[in-house]
Amino acid sequence: MNEVIKKNGIKFGVITGAISVLMSLTFYLVDIKLFINPWLGFGLILLYLAIGIYQLIELKKDLNGKMPFKEAFTGYFYSAVIGITISTLFSILLFNVIDTEARDLITENLITYQAEQLQKWNVPSEAIKQTIKDMKDNPQFTIGGLTKGYGFSLLGAAIFGLILAAIMKSKTNPLNE
Repeated sequence: MNEVIKKNGIKFGVITGAISVLMSLTFYLVDIKLFINPWLGFGLILLYLAIGIYQLIELKKDLNGKMPFKEAFTGYFYSAVIGITISTLFSILLFNVIDTEARDLITENLITYQAEQLQKWNVPSEAIKQTIKDMKDNPQFTIGGLTKGYGFSLLGAAIFGLILAAIMKSKTNPLNE
């Protein structure tokens, strides 16, 4: 891997990982219910997307304006893997070693929130019961749940990375080649 891409990926991966850890700590210390706030989750996704765009702008500068699709995607995804790994490892440590009661409390709040939302949408009670059963059988903040979430996060990052790389890549002009 190109050293410029690697250095850029590590720098921004650590930045996003640190932001994720700080946000998790803030939610944990302020109010555990913040973990299930969809607006905060959406806001964090937008923040990470903005950081990814900035990262690719910086990478393009570091590559002297010549950033093919492959380099753009590789740089973004390398950073995402580092950031998501830091975040997931911290969550595993926090919720499965340090404070398992917080994990269980978040799960209870998440189930309650989901049931209330489904009721608002007039989902049949049998479907709500099944959703609650599935959530209890597959809690999100256990090691298994966080590992599954890690995989989905990587998939989401790959999709964002493909889109951003397509947008941010250097434009080639066949007449100048």
